[in-house]
Amino acid sequence: MEKAKIIIDKLKRLKPEGITRRWVFNILGVIAIFFIIVFVIASFAIKNHYYSNVESILSSGVSNSAVNYFSSNFDSGKSIEEAAVDYFDSYSYKDKTTIWIIDNEGNVILSSTGFSIEKTNMPDFEEALNSDDSTGKFVGKLDNGEKAMAVCRLLKNNDGNTIGAIRVMSSLKQINNQIRTLIFLIFISLIAVFAIIILSNLYFIRSIIIPVKEVNETTKKISEGDYSVRIEKKYNDEIGDLCDAINNMAEEISTTDKMKNDFISTISHELRTPLTSIKGWGETLTFGMDDSVDDITRKGLEVIVKEASRLEGFVEELLDFSRLQSGRMKLRLAQTDIFAELDETVFTFRERALREDIGVKYSIPEAPAIAEADANRLRQVFLNILDNALKYSRAASTIFVKAEFTKLDDENFVKISIADQGCGISKEDLPHVKDKFYKANVSVKGSGIGLAVTNEIITLHNGKLEIDSVEGKGTLVTIYLPIENSPEELASQEQTNN
Repeated sequence: MEKAKIIIDKLKRLKPEGITRRWVFNILGVIAIFFIIVFVIASFAIKNHYYSNVESILSSGVSNSAVNYFSSNFDSGKSIEEAAVDYFDSYSYKDKTTIWIIDNEGNVILSSTGFSIEKTNMPDFEEALNSDDSTGKFVGKLDNGEKAMAVCRLLKNNDGNTIGAIRVMSSLKQINNQIRTLIFLIFISLIAVFAIIILSNLYFIRSIIIPVKEVNETTKKISEGDYSVRIEKKYNDEIGDLCDAINNMAEEISTTDKMKNDFISTISHELRTPLTSIKGWGETLTFGMDDSVDDITRKGLEVIVKEASRLEGFVEELLDFSRLQSGRMKLRLAQTDIFAELDETVFTFRERALREDIGVKYSIPEAPAIAEADANRLRQVFLNILDNALKYSRAASTIFVKAEFTKLDDENFVKISIADQGCGISKEDLPHVKDKFYKANVSVKGSGIGLAVTNEIITLHNGKLEIDSVEGKGTLVTIYLPIENSPEELASQEQTNN
């Protein structure tokens, strides 16, 4: 019973589409059906065997020799009662059966038990009267409720006239108990065999499924960027070879990734110096120009400064990406007013948006939002999201920026919502927009890593970034950042200080 509970618990935990579940329903299902068929056939065979033995014993009591015995005795002048008494004494199975002698009217005139029997319902006697072989059989319950088997045969004299009938009966109670015992033993045996099959196969299947699960979990971690994970090799078979292959793959990917990160970091640092010089000298020449400089030169210098600034921003993103990949991105935490940083970023951004015919609507609480945060990184987050909103917005549209206090899991947070009325993001692209180097709209300039870096900075601040978008209508970006005090607590502190 305890083993059955263990098996049931294991089956309940099976994965809906897992290998083990398919094995249970395919292999064990066939075995279970086979066992059920065997059980049913065995039950019928046992019952038929025992009932056939009982019927054979009863049939011997109404055999031709028994009928001839009564006929000869009746013709010699003996009464049917006298002949019956002699027959009772000579019958081999008189201890196992009961014999009735019945007259033509269906009355029991003599019983081997010696007791008088009242007239009772005898379907086998009725069958014998109407059958060609003068024999009838009954299996069922007697008037007293006991289940029995009876065989009845008509007795005739030498002239062929019916002089009565002989009925041999046997109780089936003991036989049925034996049948039930045997069927129960067969049932227990089949259950035990089935349990052994399940346990042995579960042990075998677990030797496959557990390594496969480990392989699955490891490959998921590798796909998420953790190249340090390895699978312990437990078997020298195909599963073991697969583990070796995945470990080698992870090692090669880790080496290649390190080379890539080192290259990005090196090239970014190498590009930063000349870009700074180009931008610096471009700005110097631009500011130093007088009216004698022609328009083409002036325009060319402005383009140089603008593109150098764009490349400088791209290089900074690459450096941040390199730090992100290598785990070197660190925060310089200090007491910071999140709303003050947002306000300063929006103020700087507003002028740029207006030059591109994009309006900015801004709403912020008066109370400060104090948190342990990196002010520079927060400004980078706000600027990246506002920059994306501007890049994907249409002319004469509006960008909405709203900040408010909120609670998440009973903790104090600020909620900053930035919405645009741009082209939006498709349902297919939306789940991937925070992935590294993923660009939903390739027609818009950008590296595809800004949002990934932004998400990482927010995560390092124990915050959360949510993006919701409807293609053709616009995008809503929501930032949640934890703070130390709620507005009510700040107001209470101010009153205390005053």
